[in-house]
Amino acid sequence: MTRASHPTQHAQRVLLHNEVHARPPEALVAPLAITHIVMLTDAMGRDASRAHLATFLRDHHQAPPDADTTHLRVDLGAFRIRWELHTEFVSWTFTVIPAGDALSKDGRAPMTALDAVPRDWLAALPGECLCALHLWVAGKRDGNADPALCSWLREESLVASVVANDQGEVYTDFAIHADGFSRMLLVAEALSPQRLGRIVQQLLEIETYRMAALLGLPAARDASATLVSAELELAELAQAIRVSNRDAEPVLLDRLTRLAGQVEGQYAATHSRFSASSAYFELVDRRIQDIGESRLGGLQTIGEFMERRLSPARSTCAWAARRQNALSERVSRMSNLLRTRVEIEQQQNNQALLAAMNRRGDLQLRLQSTVEGLSVAAITYYIVGLVSYLAKGAQKLGWGFSPESTAAVAIPLVAASVWWSLRRLHHRMFDEVR
Repeated sequence: MTRASHPTQHAQRVLLHNEVHARPPEALVAPLAITHIVMLTDAMGRDASRAHLATFLRDHHQAPPDADTTHLRVDLGAFRIRWELHTEFVSWTFTVIPAGDALSKDGRAPMTALDAVPRDWLAALPGECLCALHLWVAGKRDGNADPALCSWLREESLVASVVANDQGEVYTDFAIHADGFSRMLLVAEALSPQRLGRIVQQLLEIETYRMAALLGLPAARDASATLVSAELELAELAQAIRVSNRDAEPVLLDRLTRLAGQVEGQYAATHSRFSASSAYFELVDRRIQDIGESRLGGLQTIGEFMERRLSPARSTCAWAARRQNALSERVSRMSNLLRTRVEIEQQQNNQALLAAMNRRGDLQLRLQSTVEGLSVAAITYYIVGLVSYLAKGAQKLGWGFSPESTAAVAIPLVAASVWWSLRRLHHRMFDEVR
């Protein structure tokens, strides 16, 4: 029996490996009625969403999701539920198999998947509804219920295209109807279950990511007003800095610092939103490419609609982000310029202060030299006085010179000794300082 040996495994190897299999599409067979709801939530709302789902599953004798579950599909008989936990939102997808075809025969909107979902539980979904879509999947196109003529889609804003290499047709009007939901119809005449599942998931993600991307638009509009006032104030500061004197510079630097704080605060508040919107816009483009659509009759395709209607919002968000970056850089350059100017003036002041200190040092040295001369005279005077007293006493003991003569001879000797001692002391002190 051989013993298998394996190298040390990375702690998250299995998690990272299975990431490519996360949220796989479900094999589907028409006809279907699907309702897709996206709830915008924070961290607490995502936990509440998991708990809301767990309570519902327990009531239906199903195993609840654990704390690490981010994706769950459950068949409850009357309907199927798909729950997905994302970074900013939670998506709920309900699917039912309608009786007969998905299309109504009288032009009215057909039944929805929500007809099978408990209303009280549905109304208590945590978060704020960002996207709500009814998607019907028909197995074939019925001449008595032509999608282009259905009254439950607005003809004036109808968007349609052929998808999946001419194997299906998509109809929508990108409008929120009286029930609060937008509507979409997929006619899948020759799609395999796996391919149909991918198309359905891509269509749902187009609507989801479109709405998530547009969350950056209100932030861009709000930022625009602040940016205008900040740019005007920066222009005023630039003019004031150009004509200001030294006395006004501290006030200008304080205003510029406050403006920099305001700009950086707004940048920090909106940068993540603009970055997320940019990523969502790219996902919308990719999903549109994935469905492989082509023109159906003279109708506008989904890609053309998004290009025409979504591009201004995308440009607004990108423009706001670029404008914030440019303003931040301009404020930084202006701050550096003013600080450099203040530092140069401080250096000039310091040089003038050092020159004044040098002059005072020279005066102190001169004064010290004068004081040293007086000190030598004073010390010599006292020492010669002592010598005179000694000479008077020594004369009585046989000293041959008078006290006056002795003092006169001692004066130059004492003065020279005192001067030499002071100079030596000064040299020693200077050597220690060096």
